[in-house]
Amino acid sequence: MRQPLIAGNWKMHGTRDSCRALASAIAGDLGTLQEAEVAIFPPYPSLPEAADAIRGTGIALGAQDLHPEAEGAFTGAVSGSLLRSFDCRYVLAGHSERRRLFGETDDAVKRKISRALASDLKPVLCVGESSEQREAGDGEEIVHKQVRIALAGMDSSVATRLVLAYEPVWAIGSGRPATPEVAAEMHALIRDDLRKFFGMTEGSEIRILYGGSVTPENAGGLLGQEEIDGLLVGGASLDAASFSAIARAAVGAYS
Repeated sequence: MRQPLIAGNWKMHGTRDSCRALASAIAGDLGTLQEAEVAIFPPYPSLPEAADAIRGTGIALGAQDLHPEAEGAFTGAVSGSLLRSFDCRYVLAGHSERRRLFGETDDAVKRKISRALASDLKPVLCVGESSEQREAGDGEEIVHKQVRIALAGMDSSVATRLVLAYEPVWAIGSGRPATPEVAAEMHALIRDDLRKFFGMTEGSEIRILYGGSVTPENAGGLLGQEEIDGLLVGGASLDAASFSAIARAAVGAYS
């Protein structure tokens, strides 16, 4: 059985002190949790404080983005090696807000995934369709394309280091999450793609998370679906009690 992963994406929220306090509270609540893996993704400047707060616990640290080049004259960007030096284990790639607000293409996302792997980071590939694409009946093809381009040419040996996250753009921050059935349908399609890319065994080992208006109230229903292996949590991850409740819902769903 794939171990569930509950990941909290803090986006551009918090100060140095509040991020430290949030990481400390989550560490106190979930630091010894073994049934599910927990990861937090603070803003870049708060990575040192978060790393200190969770050190010695089972909680993993992640970054929200990285540059596709190893180093260079890229003002404002952050390299994979720098993230790794702060004990980051994960990094997001292709989050819908990066695609929509910053113009990231599928090819750019692929380069970031390759850089993450080369930097000894585990990339979390985010894919998902907009409301317009879904209403036009193109949702499945959009997700297929995002997965296909991002993973093209990758060897099955990297499969166990990958995580995918299906985050329908129309659900993020809307308070209107995908129903468990709708999410499960798309997760099943992604699973089929992974098995085609990496083979039945390796493609079956990769975790696929759901992200989009996740709350303690809907977490259990989502996690009860066969191919949903965890959650990428946005707003609810900014409250330690809510995030802890979501993580413990994973324990209940998989026990």
